Amino acid sequence: MTTPTDRADLGRRARKRVPRSGHAAWLPPVDRHDPVALLERQGQDRLPELLPIRYGRMSASPLSFLRGAAAVMAADLAAQPHTGLTVQLCGDAHLLNFGLFASPERTLLFDLNNFDETYTGPFEWDVKRLAASVAVAGRENGHKEPKVRLAAREAASAYRTTMRRLARQGELDVWYARMDADRLLALARSAGPRRRVEASLTRARRRTHLQALGKLTEVVDGQRRIIHDPPLLEPAGASDTAALRKIFSDYRSTLAEERRLLLDRYRFVDAARKVVGVGSVGTRCFVVLLTGRDADDPLFLQIKEARPAVLEEYLPSGPYVHPGHRVVAGQRLLQAAGDIFLGWMTGPQGRAFYWRQLRDMKGSADVAGMGPADLLGYARLCGTALARAHARSGDRIAIAGYLGSADTFERAVTEFALAYADQTDADHAALGAAIAAGVVAAAPGV
Repeated sequence: MTTPTDRADLGRRARKRVPRSGHAAWLPPVDRHDPVALLERQGQDRLPELLPIRYGRMSASPLSFLRGAAAVMAADLAAQPHTGLTVQLCGDAHLLNFGLFASPERTLLFDLNNFDETYTGPFEWDVKRLAASVAVAGRENGHKEPKVRLAAREAASAYRTTMRRLARQGELDVWYARMDADRLLALARSAGPRRRVEASLTRARRRTHLQALGKLTEVVDGQRRIIHDPPLLEPAGASDTAALRKIFSDYRSTLAEERRLLLDRYRFVDAARKVVGVGSVGTRCFVVLLTGRDADDPLFLQIKEARPAVLEEYLPSGPYVHPGHRVVAGQRLLQAAGDIFLGWMTGPQGRAFYWRQLRDMKGSADVAGMGPADLLGYARLCGTALARAHARSGDRIAIAGYLGSADTFERAVTEFALAYADQTDADHAALGAAIAAGVVAAAPGV
């Protein structure tokens, strides 16, 4: 049997493959991919009429570009040596893919909240993407460079210290670890950040299915229908609605038995196509309205197309053939508490989809409004949550052994984050130039 000492030694030996200080390096290779061409390749099988929205949203700022450019950064990370210490990666762990949501027990939790790119890979890839996003956000908010550096370092430091703490705990303690609202308030160390955390918690608690009913629907000829807000929210159409009704039973079969019984108490009312996010724009996404006891007892489900993860072409094949299954399994593994309606299925033309609740007390941080102290605290939260998620799937003791007690790793990741923030500025400018030249079409402000 492998002992904790053996596992820690395994992690320390990984330093021979990649020294901790080696994570500082970012020099784009001479044959680096063209970022715009990579984005265009990614969009080839997306809905072409929505791609201008995607490029318009990505062109808004460097942080918006980074959000939509997971494929670009995946290729860049894959060009570097890695530790070989693997976990279930989020695959897109920028700071806006963390947020609040309700557990099945109705406790408000903070955790990762996007898993479209989840895949098995080297733990440091998620840490680097998180730290880089913190650096880009800090610069975008006008913070002085020492404050930007400090916030990026805090994300990696919180990851290291949390992973080392979890390495000393038992398996069930790690599995049941979570960050609830009380923990968030405790981490807000001054009055200003604390007030902003309390406001975020209040907003999240109000984002329920009943609130969505008033915001997303209207009564037409006596029937509740999802509103039309083209091009962001449009009726699904007869053929799409029929297909959604047909695959509903396939989705139902991926739920636990007791949740199938709960779902059977709802009836299908209406469906619409919805544009979501930045990087996801152009993929097929629908919203379904169901009602339970009566018309005032709604359930909104989101059906989102699942595509191959951006990391797949650079890493060994994973255990999941179906992209929807990969997303669902990854979310269940990484999140401290999962959505009870999370499921997956195959839709028309063999496309993969997954289902989840659209709103269930979900909330996200207003990163654009964060001052240096707020960004520092938020980076700490994200680094802590990321380490907890990784500890559930990877060898936390080996990773802790690699990271060690010194701050070598986070200092190196900070240097990478700042250099990659420069790269993101350049890539964002390249997209702007492509739009100006008519290479790609953009619809800004949509």
